[in-house]
Amino acid sequence: MRSVTITPDFVAYPEGSILIACGQTRVLCNVTLEQVVPSWMKTQGIAGGWVTAEYALLPRSTRQRTPRETNGLGGRTQEIRRMIGRSLRAAVDLELLDGYTCIVDCDVLQADGGTRTASVTGAYMALVRALQPLIEKQVLPADVLSAQVAAVSVGIQQGIPLLDLDYAEDSGVDVDLNVVMNDRNEYIEVQGTAEGATISRHQLDGLLDLAEKGIQELLNIQGTFL
Repeated sequence: MRSVTITPDFVAYPEGSILIACGQTRVLCNVTLEQVVPSWMKTQGIAGGWVTAEYALLPRSTRQRTPRETNGLGGRTQEIRRMIGRSLRAAVDLELLDGYTCIVDCDVLQADGGTRTASVTGAYMALVRALQPLIEKQVLPADVLSAQVAAVSVGIQQGIPLLDLDYAEDSGVDVDLNVVMNDRNEYIEVQGTAEGATISRHQLDGLLDLAEKGIQELLNIQGTFL
């Protein structure tokens, strides 16, 4: 694992704010609470609340400038937004989040691999900090937060399994996975690609074991700030 640094309340205005650094990757995760639900929930008569996520690479978060997505979101951005949203909805009892929408903004300040997994890990902490005051005021029940969630990347490079890939490792691996789990050792999402070589069931099991080890470390780090 790369070193992980958490800075709570990095921005003053959001209901929850976390700056997470995993090695040289830095992601600012802010959560906004709105006492409203999406129109589609009202139309379909769905009770409860909602959690949605946005994700962006700032132009000079990368080695060469990444243009802002002003003419529509690219496929990668949409995919990552959906992954973060799915991961965080698995951390919340949406029925108990009655009448509230949590908008999660993950902005990559510096990218060196693992931006989507760092976003999930940091955004969960920001989400907890956003909801905690409502729980303390008994506006929401404590069990609205149903599970602790974190994510990490793993891969295989020339037959060697790697944990928490930086950019150089990620760009050279034969196989890579992004894994999201909760504190009950349950999988929320596994994204995997065999780009340079195929992978056996035995190797896949080894990568999942390695990811579980890394995620347990991240859960422990989260716990010191929650």
